[in-house]
Amino acid sequence: MKNILIVATLFTALTGFVSPSASAAPQPVDQTDPQALIKTATQQVLDEVRTQSIAPDDIPRIRGIVDRDILPYVDFRRTTQLSMGPHWRTATPAQQQQVMEQFQLLLIHLYAGALAQLRPDQQIEYAPMRNAPSDTDVVVRTQAQTSGKPVEIDYRLYKTPQGWRLYDLNVLGAWLIQTYRAQFNEKIQEGGVDGLIQFLTARNQELETAKP
Repeated sequence: MKNILIVATLFTALTGFVSPSASAAPQPVDQTDPQALIKTATQQVLDEVRTQSIAPDDIPRIRGIVDRDILPYVDFRRTTQLSMGPHWRTATPAQQQQVMEQFQLLLIHLYAGALAQLRPDQQIEYAPMRNAPSDTDVVVRTQAQTSGKPVEIDYRLYKTPQGWRLYDLNVLGAWLIQTYRAQFNEKIQEGGVDGLIQFLTARNQELETAKP
C-alpha cells in the first residue's frame, strides 16, 4: 500500500496539476506531448508544496485540486473500466458512475496522504522517450529522488483528439489498474457490482473516520 501512496502522489491520481495559489492562473500544459504534460503537471504540484504544505486531512482542498487541475488530463472512466475488466460491461450506467465516484474518492484519500510526504526539494528525473510519432499509447518513465532508494514511476497515457490523457501508472513494478483489478474482481465475485460499491464506500468511510 505504501507504493500506491507514492503512485497517488503524482496521479490521482492520482498526479497533482496544481497552480502556486488559488488565484493564480494554472501554468499552460502542453497536451500534445505526453512527457511535457507530465513534467508540467509534476512541477506544479511541487510548486504548491513549496508555497504551502498540504495537510493529509484537508480533503476539501485535495478534492478542489483534483477537480480543477487533475481531472482535465486524466481519463478516469478508462481507468475504472480497465480496473473492473469484463465486469464493466455487465454493470448498469448508474453502477458504473457509483464505482467511478467511490474509486476516485479512494484515490483522493490515498493522494492526500502521499502529498504530506512530498518534500519541497523533491527531484524528478525523466528517461528519454522511446515512442514513435505514430504511437497512440505511451509510457513516460520517471525516477523520483528520495532520501532513500530512488523510486521509479511510470505513467501510461493514450492519445485522444483533445490531447494525451493519463489513465494508469506504475511504481516499482505495481501498475495501479492491475493492482485494483484483482481486488475489484474478488469483491464482484463475492457480491456483484453492488458488493464492490459497498466495499469502496465502506473503505472511504473508514479512511474519513481515521482522519485526525
